[in-house]
Amino acid sequence: MEKKALLQACCERMNIPLSEQMTEQFMTYMSLLLEWNEKMNLTAITEEKAVILKHFADCLSLVPYLKITADTKIIDVGTGAGFPGLPVKIAVPGVSMTLLDSLQKRIGFLETAITAMGLEGITCVHARAEDGGQNPLYREQFGYCVSRAVANLSVLAEYCLPFVKVGGFLAALKGPDAMGEIAEAAGALSKLGGKVQNVIEVTIPYTELSHKLVFIEKIAPTPKIYPRKAGKISKNPLT
Repeated sequence: MEKKALLQACCERMNIPLSEQMTEQFMTYMSLLLEWNEKMNLTAITEEKAVILKHFADCLSLVPYLKITADTKIIDVGTGAGFPGLPVKIAVPGVSMTLLDSLQKRIGFLETAITAMGLEGITCVHARAEDGGQNPLYREQFGYCVSRAVANLSVLAEYCLPFVKVGGFLAALKGPDAMGEIAEAAGALSKLGGKVQNVIEVTIPYTELSHKLVFIEKIAPTPKIYPRKAGKISKNPLT
């Protein structure tokens, strides 16, 4: 199957409307991703169809489960090459999206890709999650924080929940051990003001890949001491 047709067929199976313009934006994104990847490490996946299935469709699997309104703000913490935030933004152009990453070179790539795709209502922030989560500009400002493959859930929750406003959600794409991670993260979630609301198993069309979408609702403000300083979060995860 030709690459555009493959992307469109995946989206059709996942009930995600994808216009011709969105499809073209994804093609632009892919060509820039592969071009920049020769200069810096953005992805280990370099075959075009694999990019469509393992990056684009994988990230888009979130979209049907997001409750988006006119004023929904989303932040992608530890976005890397833009996953999952950038595919979500392409498919839901009206949403306000912030991409946060600690590496300036990746921010340079993202800004180039955003300009090339003609996207608006999207901001790139060069910061560590620990600093961003304490910054009043970003702390408890977002309806959703999305994240893919950043850390185990105890660590991820401390990075991400400070960005989420009460009533909002951390939406994490997790692998096969999601339920084990959830059990281990119970103490961390209660300290951070989060509560597991839903776990959804999704399968990526045309692949054997499946993962779990873990939705954690923010039910109380995160205490000011979190997130802790760089290094402490991963070395001494909350229990």
